[in-house]
Amino acid sequence: MTHEERNQIRSKIETDLTVLKKQIEILEEKTKPIVPDCSLGRLTRLEAMGEQHVNHKVLDESKLRLSRLQNALLRINKPIFGICIECEEEIGIGRMMARPESVRCVECANNIST
Repeated sequence: MTHEERNQIRSKIETDLTVLKKQIEILEEKTKPIVPDCSLGRLTRLEAMGEQHVNHKVLDESKLRLSRLQNALLRINKPIFGICIECEEEIGIGRMMARPESVRCVECANNIST
């Protein structure tokens, strides 16, 4: 991986971190408990609780990705960055630009999920 590619990936990581932090702030606001005495009807309350459940799931996934991106930023200058932990081949720049926190190439990632 070239120095320029690493800089592109670093920039992508920093942008993604900024977006994720804002998203997490919004989700944390949306996942606050629903006040039982607010004037929602029964169905509306159930809908709000369902939406809150979905927002909790998205929040958990966002926090996990935030952690992985922060770790990727710490590893970016190390020789192992961009090398698949399974096959030890270089991970394609396209995948690294799409998911800079990736530690597996597309082929190895597909083998794990099957």
